[in-house]
Amino acid sequence: MNGRAIWAIYRFEMARTFRTVAQSLISPVLSTVLYFVVFGAAIGGRIETVEGISYGAFLVPGLVMLSLLQQSLTNASFGIYFPKFIGTIYEVLSAPLSFIEIVIGYVGAAASKALLIAAIILLTASAFVELQVAHPVWMLTFLVLTAISFALLGFIIGIWAKNFEQLQLIPMLVITPLVFLGGAFYSVSMLPPAWRAVSFFNPVLYLISGFRWSFFEVADVPVGWSITAIVAFLAICLVVIWAIFRTGWRIKP
Repeated sequence: MNGRAIWAIYRFEMARTFRTVAQSLISPVLSTVLYFVVFGAAIGGRIETVEGISYGAFLVPGLVMLSLLQQSLTNASFGIYFPKFIGTIYEVLSAPLSFIEIVIGYVGAAASKALLIAAIILLTASAFVELQVAHPVWMLTFLVLTAISFALLGFIIGIWAKNFEQLQLIPMLVITPLVFLGGAFYSVSMLPPAWRAVSFFNPVLYLISGFRWSFFEVADVPVGWSITAIVAFLAICLVVIWAIFRTGWRIKP
């Protein structure tokens, strides 16, 4: 394992984040605070509690997960797409690096950025509501596994995309709707039976449910299902990336 090469890729990607602090860190946090203020004020005044939890506190895990998914996906997809776009990806591929080392560098940086933003959002939310984490180890587990999994998905999207429009296609048209329909701002138990049944086919529901359980011990699905879902998704992404580097699909001329 070439640790120096992994560190070089990781450090370069992280440096890009701190060169654009307003876009990389401040903007997502402000967006999340606006979500919190708008939903907390507009809906929280009508819904005092959900599953015995104040609506303001109930929102926090969903908002953190929303930001975590978007940031890990976007950072990883752009991180690998831009070198492919300008042609420097061939320098990386020609270096004495295995695909595992390349993936660790890019995905590790994207996941680190997303986790940093998630931590800042949690600290910001604690200024609005009182938060208690029932299972801190499981909370960190869900955060790390989700960040890595969606960074891997973003890596795949970055390789698949042929232009900047395609780069934004899946995050905007697929991931964001799934998050909004996955119980980020409500409990699935509040839905009519037909829509509740449909929600169980949404994979993001299992991530948000497990993460919320780590805070309040309240979940829409059994926590074992949530863990299984995120591990299965992680494994699928790893297999797809292995196949991409094995065949050279869209990364070799």
